[in-house]
Formats: sequence, C-alpha cells, structure tokens
Amino acid sequence: MILQDSFQDQIVLVTGGGSGIGFSIAKQFLTNGAKVVITGRNEEKLQKAIEKLQDAGEVTYQICDIREQEQIQQLADYIKEKYGRLDILVNNAGGQFPSLAKDLSFNGWTSVINNNLNGTFYMTQTMANTFFLEQKKGNIVNIIANIFKGFPGMSHTGAARAGVDNLTKSLAIEWARQGIKINAVAPGIIQSTGLERYPKELVEGIAKTVPVNELGSTDDVAHAVLFLASPYAKFITGETLYVDGGQRLWGDVFTL
Repeated sequence: MILQDSFQDQIVLVTGGGSGIGFSIAKQFLTNGAKVVITGRNEEKLQKAIEKLQDAGEVTYQICDIREQEQIQQLADYIKEKYGRLDILVNNAGGQFPSLAKDLSFNGWTSVINNNLNGTFYMTQTMANTFFLEQKKGNIVNIIANIFKGFPGMSHTGAARAGVDNLTKSLAIEWARQGIKINAVAPGIIQSTGLERYPKELVEGIAKTVPVNELGSTDDVAHAVLFLASPYAKFITGETLYVDGGQRLWGDVFTL
C-alpha cells in the first residue's frame, strides 16, 4: 500500500466517526498506523464503532456536538491531556435532508447551517488555536458535498457546504505560513448509511446519474482523505477534490 506507515503514531481526530464515511476514514487511518479519536453525538453508535475499529489500532471516542463550542473545547482538552498534540483533523460530521426551498422551515435551515458550516468552523478554529498554530504544523480535511452546480433540492446544505469550500480556501492562505494545510473532499453519491435516510423513490436508480454508472463507496472517500493528509500531497492546499465518478460534469443528482 502506497500510504503504509505514512501515519505511524500520528494523532487523528475524525468527527462523525461512528458510521458511514467517518467510520471508513477512521479505519483507514488506523490501518495505516495512526492513533484515532472519533466523535459524535450518539454514544451507543460510537461504542459500536469502537468495537469494530479497535482491532485495527488505537482508537478512542468522545461525545461531542460540533455546534457547541464548550464541548469542542472539552474535546481539545481531552486530546491534549491524552496525547499532547493533534496532527490531523477530519471535519466529517454534518447532516442534511431533502427539501425544496419553498418548503424549508426556519428551524430546518438554521439547523443545517449550524451543523455543517458553523460546526466545521468552531471545530477548526478550536483545534487550530489549541494545537496547530502553536505547533506550526497541522493538516485539516473538510468533507463537503457535490456543490459544483449548486444543490437544487437541498439548498440549505448547498449553501453550508459552499461556505466550507470557501472557508477551506481562505484558511489555507491565512494559515499557510504557520505550517497548516487545509483541503476538502467533495463526495458524490456514496453508498453509505447516510443514503439510507433518503426516501426510496428519491434514490432509486440514482446510479444512472453517475457517468461511471455506479455509486461510490465510503472507502473511495477515505482514500482521498488519506491522500490529502499524507506527505504525497504536501504541496497541495486550499483545494477541493471531487470524488463523484464525474457526476459534477454531467447529469442531474435528484429528480425534483
């Protein structure tokens, strides 16, 4: 494996690591020698994830709502006490639901913006202030979505993820001379637990909208994250890597 030992004894934080894409990211880092902390809001889900991940390497969990700055600081304090440093942050936690803009409630809009945009910023700022800026070294990878042509049918998450895309570019320059790299991965339609939450009629036959005529896997996304966090991408910062089978260039995502 080309990345083998690239992350030996690196300390990695993966938010939303209890299932789906986050779980696969955590597993791939563990397989390649890292020590991983996963977070989420559901302790039962995190415990089940740990049971599956622990054979791959050293992994722990902490409950954390990324919308709550106090909980994020408690998480940072835990990592500092346990490991003394943080090398890699993967901002994977987030969520959304399908809705036409005309039907979107105030609470629905606010919840998704707080989770996907504000939560990503709070987590990034706290980990940078606690670890990366002082260390003059750090690597951040943000998980966003296929927003290349907008996100009709989910304008709330499209706006939030576009904000993270721009935040990635802004912070990449702001922190470049502090030794901090920050990039993003934009998954297309991925066969994961997240897809199961959408109405069946919305996702039925959706692979046909992807030029390669298949859905991506969570490992496809995880491999992209590991590449951007690895020494092989040391001269890449402020970029968004689309992992979507070419869908951003052709076809529709959902039928409105």
